[in-house]
Amino acid sequence: MKVLLHYNAGPDWRRDMEPLVQQGLEVVCCDEADDKTFYAVLPEIEVIWHSLRPIRAEDMAQAPKLRLIQKIGVGVNTIDLEAAEENGVAVCNMPGSNAQAVAEMTLLLMLACLRRLPVVHEAARAGRGWALDPALQDTMGEVKGRTVGLVGMGSIPRALLPALKAMGARVVYTAKGAKSDVDAEYRDLDDLLAEADIVSLHVPLTAETEELLDRDRLMAMRRGAILINTARGGLVEQRALVDALTDGPLLGAGLDVFAAEPIPVNDPLLRLDNVVLAPHLAWLTKETLARSLAVAVENCLRLNDGRDLLNRVV
Repeated sequence: MKVLLHYNAGPDWRRDMEPLVQQGLEVVCCDEADDKTFYAVLPEIEVIWHSLRPIRAEDMAQAPKLRLIQKIGVGVNTIDLEAAEENGVAVCNMPGSNAQAVAEMTLLLMLACLRRLPVVHEAARAGRGWALDPALQDTMGEVKGRTVGLVGMGSIPRALLPALKAMGARVVYTAKGAKSDVDAEYRDLDDLLAEADIVSLHVPLTAETEELLDRDRLMAMRRGAILINTARGGLVEQRALVDALTDGPLLGAGLDVFAAEPIPVNDPLLRLDNVVLAPHLAWLTKETLARSLAVAVENCLRLNDGRDLLNRVV
């Protein structure tokens, strides 16, 4: 079975895939930015292990042997699900595989925003760390004693919740409904935004959630609040976010995802010193890669044997 890993895998991960040939899997790696190689190998590919570069109907049209698109992660908004169904291509994801990594990155972004890490890091590197503007002191804080609002209650916020409570945060959450097994207070979204000192997004990007935090909701957030987004950039109206960070109520933001990716070099977010940025890699740890590879291989073997696939979306 010929498999395309549509991701620029590091040397260790490539070595981990070499023994898979003994299980009948020939894995070809292709950088997501390398369309020339992608389209050259696509006609022979039966399975795509997909990361972020969108898989569209026109791509599937050039892959007559394609039987499965396996998302490395959870969100399938980058896959044309309707086209997959029309072409008889199964789509599967991996709920929970990256939950620990994303939860840890979410906490990291919270702490980095609270302690103004980008500002002090650059000042220290430039030898100005002991001559900071005293006004910076007024913008630094701790997790303890703050109210953290979690938007969504899937595997990632569930992993994050006990860590936040152990650090002394008060946690509220919103979801499609209250959860009887969650040790936190439920709020509707607008009440959560008005109450929380830190708001962290953990919902998929769908037609219902696109720009869930629009200008009105961003401007209605608590003064001095911090927004964390490790989910999808499209959940937030990005131009309005810039305004909320410059002239609105937000003290800062920690962002791993953006409306357009890669984020354009002239995007105004890149000029703000109260924003902590990462290039959509909250999920990326060696441990996540190992868990992901195990699920991806298992589904290939199931596909080959005609068995039910794990976590099938289409």
